Amino acid sequence: MADALTVPTVGDGGDREADRIDGVPHPELARLLDVPRLALFARVGSTLDVAHRLAGEGAPAGTLVVADEQTSGRGRAGRRWASAPGAGLWLTLVERPSDVAALAVLSLRIGLRAASVLDRWAEEPVRLKWPNDIFVGTRKVAGILVEARWRERRLDWVAIGVGANVVAPADVPAAGGLRAGTSRVELLAELLPAMRAAAAARGPLAVHEMDAFAARDLARGRRCLAPSVGVVRGIGADGALVVEADGATIRHRAGSLVLAEDA
Repeated sequence: MADALTVPTVGDGGDREADRIDGVPHPELARLLDVPRLALFARVGSTLDVAHRLAGEGAPAGTLVVADEQTSGRGRAGRRWASAPGAGLWLTLVERPSDVAALAVLSLRIGLRAASVLDRWAEEPVRLKWPNDIFVGTRKVAGILVEARWRERRLDWVAIGVGANVVAPADVPAAGGLRAGTSRVELLAELLPAMRAAAAARGPLAVHEMDAFAARDLARGRRCLAPSVGVVRGIGADGALVVEADGATIRHRAGSLVLAEDA
């Protein structure tokens, strides 16, 4: 049974709880999503911060934090960003996986599943860019950030943050959006089970997952400047980026991918 209660406000003092999203009341949304706990905010600093707090207090796997607006969203390398009210879907899912080996490819698995969901609302092909970006055509439409927390060398929980533009922000030329009229509630209802399935998968990427990534790979065959200079050749089963440079193959397990034409 889904918990129909919101949580106390947290963060920078400007957070506000919400009783609905796009007109759908909190209890109805909780039942639709079938999650053990749903924290819904009109405005919050970061859904990731709320999710970590709830997980630290014992919130079960499947706990979901959703915000209509984020004032201090968090990206890779400590990047911060804000999102306008109603312009997108900003959420964090708490999971408690037991397979540590799968953690290294979790962001890629989330991206693969999310891309399949976004196909329904995209005007152009949905593409993936290692390690955590989702594009519609040549414009970034969504990002993923996975943060793990450990207790006495054991994985305690992961917080899986996803931010997706429904409406392309006017002040970010490289950003894209989804088809006009996209329902955030419908998008959330399809995205959440896809994320949970990705989080439940075990081990390294399977052959069919690597093939699926290759079919959507934005960078494959293109020249890159970081994390090393060379030509992107794809990814490995362990989630590593494979770059060919001067006849040698370099594998990167971390870092950001910068394509030459984007520099």
